[in-house]
Amino acid sequence: MLSEQILKELLDFVDSGRDLRIYDIHKEEFILSDAVYASELEEFIEMNHSASFSERLFQHIDERGVTDASVYKKAGVDRKLFSKIRSIPDYKPSKRTVVALCLSMKLSEKDTVEMLNAAGFSLSNNDRFDLVIQFCLEKEIHDVDEVNQALYSLGLKPL
Repeated sequence: MLSEQILKELLDFVDSGRDLRIYDIHKEEFILSDAVYASELEEFIEMNHSASFSERLFQHIDERGVTDASVYKKAGVDRKLFSKIRSIPDYKPSKRTVVALCLSMKLSEKDTVEMLNAAGFSLSNNDRFDLVIQFCLEKEIHDVDEVNQALYSLGLKPL
């Protein structure tokens, strides 16, 4: 069982600077947390926060010298969704959208994994969709239609 201290730190961590109230399991009431935990949490977030998905996406686009339109068209993403990604810094697209955008820019497996992580996803070795994507990345198959064909051939939903 988790100690009261660990539960308190967990709740502080999850609440991330909001009105930090902790439920005291022994007294069955809410208590205010110490300011020390709030500052530790802020410091932790500041030290561990990395670029958002959108920041990374546009960095890759700029590095490759391609246009936004060419990227979202190759990915099969509509202009409206791409605009949402551009204008809302913390917007989290679906995993399939992230993969399609990465393929359209011909990102390496490493860069694709980093982009997925920035959007809150990963590639798993026990998910058939993820394995198909990993296989295609290893074989440098970046054409979205070919990846969709591979997914479809295994009875999986295309990008």
